[in-house]
Amino acid sequence: MILGVHAYLRMNGDAKEAVSFYEDALDAENLGVQTYGEFPENPEFPLPEEAKDRVVHANLRIGNTFLMLSDIFPGQPYETGAQVDVAVMINDVNKTKEVYEKLQKGGEVIMPLQETPWSPSYGQVKDKYGVVWQISTIVE
Repeated sequence: MILGVHAYLRMNGDAKEAVSFYEDALDAENLGVQTYGEFPENPEFPLPEEAKDRVVHANLRIGNTFLMLSDIFPGQPYETGAQVDVAVMINDVNKTKEVYEKLQKGGEVIMPLQETPWSPSYGQVKDKYGVVWQISTIVE
């Protein structure tokens, strides 16, 4: 079952600061912040020093909704005004796969579905209209 659709902000190295700002400005509850440096080391993909403190995923609860944020990886293109994605929260891995496959038709895969520290099944696609979707399974 699809649980909701929420804004996902992509920041350029200042996501931790933005989390604090939105906590205060929107009376948000901080549900967690994870950095790239918290991932297990991978010798095939060494993490640059400047990436270690960047946010890979943050989640704020604002009333009955969520605002999620992350920093782009160093070196990725960043365009002010184009940093909002749409996050779809689903409570079933099979439904996540179904939604992911439907949204990628005519579009492109940005990140294949995979397990992450915050989700058993997470991926990103850009649909045929240019909208970036972050599809995530939430196990409650």
